Amino acid sequence: MAVSSEELEAHLRAYEQALSSFDAKRTAELWGVPGTIISDAFVGSLDSREAMAAGLEQSYPVYQRLGLHHVEHQTLHRVDLTDRLLLIQVRWLFYDSAGNLLTDGHYEYLLRQDDDMLRTYVAVAIDEQEKLTQLAQRQGIDLG
Repeated sequence: MAVSSEELEAHLRAYEQALSSFDAKRTAELWGVPGTIISDAFVGSLDSREAMAAGLEQSYPVYQRLGLHHVEHQTLHRVDLTDRLLLIQVRWLFYDSAGNLLTDGHYEYLLRQDDDMLRTYVAVAIDEQEKLTQLAQRQGIDLG
């Protein structure tokens, strides 16, 4: 049986809560191993959740400097590839502490229903770098 919409949304809500609280360990727990991230500027796979958490922690100071306080998501598209594999497109919404939308970002994800839970295995960052750079420029922040 295919992954239910409720299970997918629960996974994405857990992901947004972990991102909002800068909880790298919890975010990494939502990933399968190995986990791969691909963008125009970067391709990398990590074979442990500890390495994933360490990588995530390195990105948090940038998000904090940009004023990120809360993350929400919109699931834009879903394709059930098999009963256990699905491909989704998500729009992430990044808010400041006053609830103002700072920016958004689009990702494609390949998820797999493992024996214990739904996990992300591949993330394709579509416009994250561009959007974060634009936000930094609007705020006068040098991401150097």
